[in-house]
Amino acid sequence: MTIKTVSTIPFTDQRPGTSGLRKKVSVFKQPNYLENFIQSIFDCIGGLHGKTLVFGGDGRYHNREALQVILRMAAANGLSKALVGQGGILSTPATSCIIRKYHLRGGIILSASHNPGGPKGDFGVKFNVENGGPAPEKVTNVFYERSLAIERYKIMEAPDIDIDTLGHSRLGDMDIEIIDPVSDYVELMEILFDFKKLRGLFSTGQFSMVYDGMHAVTGPYAKAILVDRLGAPEGTVIHGDPLPDFGGLHPDPNLKYAKELVEIMNSEVAPDFGAASDGDGDRNMILGKRFFVTPSDSLAILASKAEKIPGYRTGLKGVARSMPTSRAVDEVARYLGIDCYETPTGWKYFGNLLDAERATLCGEESFGTGSDHIREKDGLWAVLFWLSILAEERSSIEEIVRKHWRSFGRHFYSRHDYEDVDSQKAHELIDRLRGQLSDLKGQTFGNYCVRDADDFEYKDPVDGSISQHQGIRIFFEGDARIVYRLSGTGTQGATLRVYLEKFEANPERQGQETQEALAGLIKVADEIAQIKSFTGRDKPSVIT
Repeated sequence: MTIKTVSTIPFTDQRPGTSGLRKKVSVFKQPNYLENFIQSIFDCIGGLHGKTLVFGGDGRYHNREALQVILRMAAANGLSKALVGQGGILSTPATSCIIRKYHLRGGIILSASHNPGGPKGDFGVKFNVENGGPAPEKVTNVFYERSLAIERYKIMEAPDIDIDTLGHSRLGDMDIEIIDPVSDYVELMEILFDFKKLRGLFSTGQFSMVYDGMHAVTGPYAKAILVDRLGAPEGTVIHGDPLPDFGGLHPDPNLKYAKELVEIMNSEVAPDFGAASDGDGDRNMILGKRFFVTPSDSLAILASKAEKIPGYRTGLKGVARSMPTSRAVDEVARYLGIDCYETPTGWKYFGNLLDAERATLCGEESFGTGSDHIREKDGLWAVLFWLSILAEERSSIEEIVRKHWRSFGRHFYSRHDYEDVDSQKAHELIDRLRGQLSDLKGQTFGNYCVRDADDFEYKDPVDGSISQHQGIRIFFEGDARIVYRLSGTGTQGATLRVYLEKFEANPERQGQETQEALAGLIKVADEIAQIKSFTGRDKPSVIT
């Protein structure tokens, strides 16, 4: 085995986004493209001798091939040990768990999360740091700067490694251990939740659920926990085998893409509980019988019930939400007398709060919820948290949510996505909004009077770093708001996200259908931003 140094030239498009570098598979398969980015990471983190990194991914197309390249490069760059999920499989939450449990230097996750897979789909590479969380922006910026100057990469000439058999092997001086991707994560869940009580939920035969793995990474985890540990019947987990093209499914757990699950939960014979996770296992969707729980409401309810869960009985240090997420959890924080932090979108912003023990639970409206047990959002953890609430209260999902609204008020909330919009037009729309912020205050649109408007800026309370231009916020009299921002997770065109929120304290008016309740605000959102004019769209691509 020899180490080869390969001359290369930079690519100019390797700036990581919200969750790593995501591009089309065809882009990553260009000669030297993957290698350049991986070498940039290795050059920047340095000091690999004596260190261990963990590697894995969501099993999507190109996962196995890319992993072989990365392992040969790791050996060539002096890494002492590589932990590799069996078959190249390792969920994002499990990766964070392993980094923290074994005090690793970090890990590389091969995933494009909720983006489509397959030969024409998307691929991604993300580096997680020592705390188990995604590399913060100050680190990914260094990766990017290095990628613009790279002239060579190092790789070991060697045959492919057997990644399907548990055990040890060597690649040059690097020890490779193929690990069970599930066991460490399951062990952590058994500490946080009362598995005996959860087994009792299923043992009566009176409770039923369905979990949709979407042919992504969480199928093996869900089977190991729900079926093997908790005694849920076979068939509880659907689409449970990870497939390179996700079985033709779009692995985004929302009302549009989790179509089969939604149909099951809306049927006359719906089970009591339904849930789904995304490509890499860090997102969740929660459903009751003919009832959808918004991620914002889910976060608020978990916060309100946390002290009933073994892992959180000592109370919450604080909670945090991304800025576009509804303010439902803010009401719970006020009731509990704890801090509530508002951050930009992107889980990396929660890391400092969690490490500084300022927050215990965190959540994003984009179906991400998590806690200080790891430094990533965690889909199955959220499912187990909800199951624990159901086991404790023996009420339906709908009853629990409606009771919460009566106590804390209802935040009618929806996100409208305009996908694959011409990037120039999308940025022109945002720039126009930014330019008129100072003039909006006091203006009336329909029945809504603007109370304030700004371009969200976040100052990290732990390290003082400042993140600017994180989304346009428009606040109205009567506690309603609209948020506009461009997504950082797509791989082509631009995705304009419009977030709509209106608070309703009166229980008699809380039963209205969401889009109906927000109809006036939806019209105002288009009028202010001129969405149809800029995008050419009469309606959103996805409504959640």
